[in-house]
Amino acid sequence: MKTGDQIVQDLPWKWRVQGKIFIIGGLGYMFDAWDVALNGFLTPLLGVEFGLSTGEKGLVATANLIGMAVGAVMWGTIADRVGRKRAFSLTLLIFALFSVVGALAPTYGVFLVFRFLAGVGLGGCIPVDYALVGEFSPSRLRGKILAAMDVWWPVGATLCGVVATVLAPVPGNWRWMLAVMILPALLLFWVRRGIPESPLYLAKAGREQEARAVIDDLVARTGAPAQPYVIEAPEVAVAGSGRIRAAFDQLRGVWRFSPRVTSAAWLLFITVMTTYYVAISWMPTILMTGGYTEYAAFARATLMTAVGIAGVLVSAWLIEAVGRKWVIGVSAPAAAAALVGFAVFLDVRPAALVWLGIFGFVIQITIPVLYAYVAELYPTPIRASGFGWASSASRVASGFIPLIFGSLLWPVLGLTMTFVVLGVAVAAVVLWMAFAAPETKGRKLDHITDPAGDAVPMGA
Repeated sequence: MKTGDQIVQDLPWKWRVQGKIFIIGGLGYMFDAWDVALNGFLTPLLGVEFGLSTGEKGLVATANLIGMAVGAVMWGTIADRVGRKRAFSLTLLIFALFSVVGALAPTYGVFLVFRFLAGVGLGGCIPVDYALVGEFSPSRLRGKILAAMDVWWPVGATLCGVVATVLAPVPGNWRWMLAVMILPALLLFWVRRGIPESPLYLAKAGREQEARAVIDDLVARTGAPAQPYVIEAPEVAVAGSGRIRAAFDQLRGVWRFSPRVTSAAWLLFITVMTTYYVAISWMPTILMTGGYTEYAAFARATLMTAVGIAGVLVSAWLIEAVGRKWVIGVSAPAAAAALVGFAVFLDVRPAALVWLGIFGFVIQITIPVLYAYVAELYPTPIRASGFGWASSASRVASGFIPLIFGSLLWPVLGLTMTFVVLGVAVAAVVLWMAFAAPETKGRKLDHITDPAGDAVPMGA
């Protein structure tokens, strides 16, 4: 007899059922992208507004990304403890609240505090959204669905760039750039209230009747034939004392589950996302330093994110055609190499624009597959927190990188050598992934990773 989670993962895909959750989750992810991309446009504007040094400009992205790191851990853990649905709704509400007060910040210091707190709210979107969407998705389509989730990222980043470019000539431009996100975020919060709780979470939490109600509703709405199933007894949870202890209990559980797999997941997140966040946080400033006007720099940075929409669509096909590991193993080093090409040809504007477009396209092949891959590696009880801790590790590392990049790496090593160093790090981590982590293509959730950490070869 099948289990409840097998019933859910074998259902036919229907846009009015699972597709609705995909769209609502994706819109939250779009706001995450918008907010991260906004750091790059705010940096030069706040530099002028408050007379900031290069190092102080780096704090614009650092405060926001560190807040997201805290949020990724906090909300991933909360989602594993109290449910996906509740955490799913609250993340955007907190983000919208502190975006409002951030737009009204009277001083640079106050602005940084509110950007950090907005990041705490929004940082929960990725781990919570991916856990929820993945747990509602049929196993045969899960890779494509999770990869397609990332199409919302370049859409959000591109919308941010368009709005920033339009608002650049407006007095008080950076305040309006923050304020414009608030209303749609609040509307999405309201829409999110109507989604069901994850039946996989309910089953693992011992809430059998609620899990059956959701599963039976999914079966009826998708038109699948009804059949008997069992809800497996949940594992006995170890009681914790407080959220901090709960978070570190989850961290120990993630590493205890598989040190090899977790190390590969963390290192992939850190190197790939650091490379991307450096580019998106500093690209307008790099282009303006290279002689572009503010408007031209904003427009070209927007082009970098816009071509990523095509990259995501390609990734959604490649992820099932060749598998997660091969896509990451080829595209991640290629994206880093494109940044090196951009730096080498920065003074040759047509060539620099081509390399910038290649980077924007290829990195958006890597990131959606990376997100889908890491979300699949962990079993249901620690999926959101496993993904959340990996995301948090990258947010902490990449959160400090904008500051380090502007005050140390770029001035000392130069732009080209800085990107070369990042590329070497990406290549080294990809080699470790090839041996340390399993392929997840075509496997059912909770039956992917051997807890001992044994892995299959790259092509398996």
